[in-house]
Amino acid sequence: MPTSISAFYWHFLRQIRGLLALLMVVGFAVAVLDAAVPACLGQLVTLLSTHSRGTLLRQVWPELLGMALLLVVMRPGALFLQTLISSQAIAPGLGNLIRWQSHWHVVRQNWTFFQNDFAGAVANRVVQTGPALRETVILTANAIWYIAVYGGSALLLMASSDIRLTYPVIFWFIGYILLLCYFVPRIRIRSRKVSMVRSMLTGRVVDCYANIAMVKLYSKQSDEDNFIRLGIDQHTDSYRHHLRLTTQLNVSISLLNAVMILSSGTFAIWLWSKGAIVLGAIAMALPLTWQLANVAGWVAHNATQLFENMGTVEDGFHSIAVSHETEDRPDARPLKIDGGRIEFSEVLFRYGKDSPPVLLDANLSIKAGERVGLVGASGVGKSTLVHLLLRLFEPESGRISIDGQDIAAVTIESLWQQTAMVTQDTSLLNRSIRDNIAMGKRDCTDDEIREVAMRVRALDFIEAIEDPEGNRGFDAVIGDRGVRLSGGQRQRIAMARAMLKNSPILILDEATSALDTEAEAIIQEELSELMNGRTVLAIAHRASTVAGMDRILLLNDGQLTEVDREQWLAAH
Repeated sequence: MPTSISAFYWHFLRQIRGLLALLMVVGFAVAVLDAAVPACLGQLVTLLSTHSRGTLLRQVWPELLGMALLLVVMRPGALFLQTLISSQAIAPGLGNLIRWQSHWHVVRQNWTFFQNDFAGAVANRVVQTGPALRETVILTANAIWYIAVYGGSALLLMASSDIRLTYPVIFWFIGYILLLCYFVPRIRIRSRKVSMVRSMLTGRVVDCYANIAMVKLYSKQSDEDNFIRLGIDQHTDSYRHHLRLTTQLNVSISLLNAVMILSSGTFAIWLWSKGAIVLGAIAMALPLTWQLANVAGWVAHNATQLFENMGTVEDGFHSIAVSHETEDRPDARPLKIDGGRIEFSEVLFRYGKDSPPVLLDANLSIKAGERVGLVGASGVGKSTLVHLLLRLFEPESGRISIDGQDIAAVTIESLWQQTAMVTQDTSLLNRSIRDNIAMGKRDCTDDEIREVAMRVRALDFIEAIEDPEGNRGFDAVIGDRGVRLSGGQRQRIAMARAMLKNSPILILDEATSALDTEAEAIIQEELSELMNGRTVLAIAHRASTVAGMDRILLLNDGQLTEVDREQWLAAH
């Protein structure tokens, strides 16, 4: 991904560079045609003052017809083409193109990336950056480019009458550039802060809603109100400081415009009184300066939106344009399973250089088809070991292999395809039950989905469920993270998904923790069938969960040691 904000812009804009170039060309034409309108007005005044009523139409009708065509055909046609390009060709697609490519990149970040920020804040940046970048480009192309071309055309037209007419406009240009050089960097910084605070506020609100049950049950609504109100107050303060600068810019440009118009008019009248210019030159110069002031005022008026969009893009840049910490090597090959033997060799891992090791030169060997239970106190790193096996984290040193293949040298996608996992904190999408189970296998049939649901004893509650929209059974939508299901029901859906995946390596992380004793006994029978012929690594605290394992390993102080299976079961 790009490493600078300008490269970030170009990364996306180069994909529509043809349309962008066309927009610039048409914008140039619109600016030139707009500058020609005051020129036509000045020429019309000159013609009226130098021709009699009876001979005017007969002698200069071609010139008058050209002016009419410019006003009625050429200028409206150019404006139509400009609107067509910006509103129909660029606007509908560019924002969503950026959203899609940003999401594609962000969703491939490692797990640590998402642990370090609010999910709502990251989502806000992905969703908002595309439209903000699009609007920034269109506003800039239609405004700044217009000022440059229109201003240049105005200078040429005025100089054609008398070079001295250009002096007020030249001084205006110098003042305008100085104002932009002073205000733009400051507004950009404050705009980015506004966007950062807005993302933070979105993250807080989403976090509160996502955990609303806990907020209510622990009577924390007032605390959450204060927490979110503090975020709103921070956004209000940052936005007020941002608007203060844009207000100063607006007032400064308005004063500059007023001085330009007054000085241009005074100077033109003085030159006319000296006989240096004709009356038509005044009729041309005054509309030119007035229109230039209007455009500059329009830019100043839209400065808030323009710089707010720029701040949004810059805030998004710092989240989206982050290189992947975990990605496939250039020579990575798909993982090929021949049994599913797992090896950890001298693996060292810690959360940060200054943190104590979670795994310290740990060694682990699991034979193909072997069932191994992993036990240990809470927080010693059992789940971390599993995450290393799945390359959600990368070890600091050491080697992890499957069937002799270093997992760092295989494609991540193939590694995940060959492993199935059921976790204690079941992850379900806010979609139908069918969609959640079908994640285990592409192109699966309804019969296959129904079969695995029946095997985990989930068919009864699935057929009885109905969502608020009236969808029933497998079509019922289960809510955010499966909130419409109980903990045991969610874990059964997760088990059905794992069964459908049918991978040679099975990982169970407290997979039956949400089930009661009776339900667990029933599910254990299905799990035993599922584990047949597969390499299994099961994390558990319950003795019943690891009772059917071939071996039990204890993780303690970063080291793995095998314990006597019968003694451990008897003690627990």
